[in-house]
Amino acid sequence: MPRQAAATRSDMARIQAALKLARRGHDLLERKRRILMAELVSRIEDVREVQSGMRDIFAGAYSGLRMANISMGIENVERVAGIVPEEDRFVIRLRSIMGMDIPEVDPLEPACSPVYSLGGISSGTSSVLDNAYVRARSLVPLIARLAEVETSVYRLAVQIRRTVRRVNALEKVFIPRCEAQIRSIAAALEENEREDMTRIKLSSGREM
Repeated sequence: MPRQAAATRSDMARIQAALKLARRGHDLLERKRRILMAELVSRIEDVREVQSGMRDIFAGAYSGLRMANISMGIENVERVAGIVPEEDRFVIRLRSIMGMDIPEVDPLEPACSPVYSLGGISSGTSSVLDNAYVRARSLVPLIARLAEVETSVYRLAVQIRRTVRRVNALEKVFIPRCEAQIRSIAAALEENEREDMTRIKLSSGREM
């Protein structure tokens, strides 16, 4: 019987240690969830701000392109568009938040003068296309910024869902299970102690 009681006390110590670790893990995960939620709210505000800025600039760029099509003809505009090099002057870096990588796009250079040559097209019509180009070019940094914040929002949302599931598993399953096991073992130990006391009293009575 003493051997059984010792084993039970060992189980009690093991489960108490697991419970302590689980509570600490729960607190850390809850802190992580709060930090990620704050970052998510901030990024959602960034998305709204960038989208708002893009709407105004896009409207101006579309208006300029329409005027260029009217002044120069769609074919000429398409020909010039084919000369313009693709935009690739940006660098993507990663920033860590609570062990999760969030993309950041380095700022692009501000809108510059057109890099094409409008050979054979009058200067009066080229200025219309120049204006459309500059307006459209100013959208590129915003598009890059929007891609950055939307990707961040998605990654944060996924990580928050995972963290919430782990918090709930600890809070609603593992921790209550450990607490129930500790209560059960404590009750068994108490019952064993009462039985031991009863046997001692009975043994003492026989000796007398």
